[in-house]
Amino acid sequence: MNHRPLVALAALVLGALLYLPGSSARADAAFDAELNGVRDAWAVARYKLPAEQQEAAFEKLMARSAAFADHHPQRPEALIWDGIVQSTYAGVHGGLGALGAAKRAKARFETALAIDERALDGSAYTSLGTLYHKVPGWPIGFGSDEKARQCLEKALAISPAGIDPNYFYGEFLFDNGDYAQALQHLQAAQQAPPRPGRELADAGRQGEIRDLIARVQKKLR
Repeated sequence: MNHRPLVALAALVLGALLYLPGSSARADAAFDAELNGVRDAWAVARYKLPAEQQEAAFEKLMARSAAFADHHPQRPEALIWDGIVQSTYAGVHGGLGALGAAKRAKARFETALAIDERALDGSAYTSLGTLYHKVPGWPIGFGSDEKARQCLEKALAISPAGIDPNYFYGEFLFDNGDYAQALQHLQAAQQAPPRPGRELADAGRQGEIRDLIARVQKKLR
């Protein structure tokens, strides 16, 4: 007796079950839940914890975000958020010991850009540009103000009204002595539309914007 038709039918049924819309929706919901979990944990560590507790919090969060990104290597959103966590840890850790985390963040952002440079409104460009600006240059690190400017301007081209690209470009311009243009971008960041679900991050960023505007205005007097 020839069982090939039954085998073929079983394969078709199994394939249909694997690609049921409900299964895909559950996977997407689980991905979104973990992405939001990493994002929200970052905001709490960055804007709610005292400075002396932030390094330990970000070190713990790095393990979570790295596992998430490793599990979803083709999802730029996961890669971007792991890069953000890694680079924030590098910032609070400081010194040469932070360079490893900065390099890992750079690799995550570059991989995300290769997949979809517009993911999360160009956040990979914003974050990579900030890394290039903050990290020391050769021979210690990979920092480059030329590359920082290129990345930040690409982020602004994708999200011209965004709070983060305007803030970080404003900070870059301030650090390079271009106070008038820095003020323009910082004021644009102040007027950025709120991001649903990111109220804590928006409030924290607006505080940073106000502080930097005060420093810019002092320079312009």
